[in-house]
Amino acid sequence: MSLPSRVWLLRHAETATPTVFHGAESDVGLSELGRQQATAGAEWFRPLAPTVVVSSGMRRAIDTAAPIAAACGVPHHIEPDLHERRVGAMCGTSFSAHAGPWAETVTRWSARDTAYTTPGAESFDDLKVRLLAAWERVTTAYPGGRVVVVAHGVVCKTLLLSVLDGWDVSGWGKLGKVANLAVSDLIPAGGVWHADGLLTVPPQVAALSAGLPTGIGNLANKSEA
Repeated sequence: MSLPSRVWLLRHAETATPTVFHGAESDVGLSELGRQQATAGAEWFRPLAPTVVVSSGMRRAIDTAAPIAAACGVPHHIEPDLHERRVGAMCGTSFSAHAGPWAETVTRWSARDTAYTTPGAESFDDLKVRLLAAWERVTTAYPGGRVVVVAHGVVCKTLLLSVLDGWDVSGWGKLGKVANLAVSDLIPAGGVWHADGLLTVPPQVAALSAGLPTGIGNLANKSEA
């Protein structure tokens, strides 16, 4: 099976309402800062010469991916199953990484209770099945290519823990938080994927928020969704 030579997997830019859970149930767009982040991210990608950009079909991912494709002069394709996690009753509620249903979910997943979920939400097992199928479609569609994949925080983390050599769900906390525009540089070798960089925010993107990454609870309790 022929694969891309490189995949950059990244989270979308900041949403218009970053302090609540969105999930797949909320097709929110970007904030003004998010649009600036997307433009800055596009300029960062330009010299890296990707050959295609793929995103989920959600507005926040499309509005982040489209400037990258335009700046690099390459196609932008949609993979619908890269959409954000369905969060059920959490959708629209205030974000907290330290208490409540999301904190409990992360604790249970990290202990390998991967079937655990809250009402109406996808479990880690559900996510893994959906996302690995999408990942295979994307990575086999562009043999030898240099592919930018724009998705969502939980999507990126689930994929990284599922495809990277030496990682699994027990490393959820160790892997770290997925900030807006955090990029992981992935390379296939020997039938497995290796990281040549994990969850790195381009400096010109970080500069837009005084050097602090957004979307990880450090600025106004902003959500990972």
